[in-house]
Amino acid sequence: MASKKRYYLKAPAKILIAAGCLIVLIILFKVCNGSALLRYFFGGKTYSNADFGIEDYISETDRDGDGIDDQTDILNGARKYVATKPQYLSKYYEGGYPDDGYGVCTDVVAQALKSAGYDLMLLVAEDISKDPSDYDSDVGDINIDFRRVRNLIVYFRHTATELTQDPEDFGEWQGGDIVVFEGHIGIVSDKRNRHGIPLVIHHGSETQRDYEQDILELRKDIIGHFRVG
Repeated sequence: MASKKRYYLKAPAKILIAAGCLIVLIILFKVCNGSALLRYFFGGKTYSNADFGIEDYISETDRDGDGIDDQTDILNGARKYVATKPQYLSKYYEGGYPDDGYGVCTDVVAQALKSAGYDLMLLVAEDISKDPSDYDSDVGDINIDFRRVRNLIVYFRHTATELTQDPEDFGEWQGGDIVVFEGHIGIVSDKRNRHGIPLVIHHGSETQRDYEQDILELRKDIIGHFRVG
């Protein structure tokens, strides 16, 4: 029985193919003008407010009295939390706040605010007691109410400054703001893409590649943009 010949690519050919693929990706990126979808998968250079002549917003409030304004405290708190690399898992906790390395999108916001002196668990419970009719009928458990997006958007509408929902109006977005999507929530980053639109610090799924991503243009379901303090 005749043996089958096997063909192998030599090293130079492999290098040429790899280089060709890289060139195609670069051309695709250029042709698409660095579209949001490509930036999401491949990343890209980030920019600051100064690069676009945008003045940094400094809150006049320092709720925890640590000498750092609330806006900066919230942003720093979000980064500090995601630096722990929490794993995505939705579960109930008797103490309200997850304590085992797991979490969901609302925990990014809750931990960010907590680092600035805002105990979201207590604050949401207090607001529900004041205006229960504005909330979903399924409320009343302090341990979980503040970890539901549908409750948080009501709370922030009651207590925070509501801002534009248009990402193209990028000068009105600042690091430390809160952005709410349908069923999802995150903290606005102080890093911006090449068009000036900020990244978002969030935790959306088990398969999420990074915690700080260029998703604001990709999401077409923004329902809230808030500033606390």
